[in-house]
Amino acid sequence: MNSKITTDETEPDISHLIIEDDTPVDFFSGAQQSLLATCLYSSWLGVDGSRRFLVSANVGIFYDVEQPPLVPDVFLSVGVTVPDDWSKKINRSYFTWRVGKAPDVVVEVVSDEEGNELGSKFEDYAKIGVEYYVVYDPFQILGESVLRVYKLGASGYEQMTETWLEKVGLGVTLWSGKFYGMRGIWLRWCDVEGNVIPTGDERAEQLRQETESI
Repeated sequence: MNSKITTDETEPDISHLIIEDDTPVDFFSGAQQSLLATCLYSSWLGVDGSRRFLVSANVGIFYDVEQPPLVPDVFLSVGVTVPDDWSKKINRSYFTWRVGKAPDVVVEVVSDEEGNELGSKFEDYAKIGVEYYVVYDPFQILGESVLRVYKLGASGYEQMTETWLEKVGLGVTLWSGKFYGMRGIWLRWCDVEGNVIPTGDERAEQLRQETESI
């Protein structure tokens, strides 16, 4: 499905909704969010090759005009394009009644015990219809599992034994390396063969090496 976010005069009043609260994140979480968001725009064509997708970090998902938003670390919505006019408040957050769907993937990066990633968030994302829910727990705060991937079933989320997200044509994998000057184990998007989706810098380096080898 290809969705175009458009303006509708019958839309509800959102003037009371707070779309920015300036909540800070730690260095690692901020870098991890940026890695997941930027590499897709640098190197991914989308599930159907059309580049129709929206990936963003720390942006509110509004599903009910009377409820506060859900704010995942990263979300991906395929088949979606956004308007060019960012000056309008209605265009600066993800309003499900405008887009026509919930995001397809939500990623949460666990940094403390207060995030409730396996509690209320787990239930809320299922309730609004997010197909895949990924929980990355790099410091094993929630238990021994560093990476948990869930798929929405008839009665809620069911944990997957694989990390390939069939409906969006992407997988997730753990990668050891340096990003933003920080060395660590990072959550990355990957293709069906497990190859990470490169960042813009990685693509440039690959091209440089190929050029030098000629």
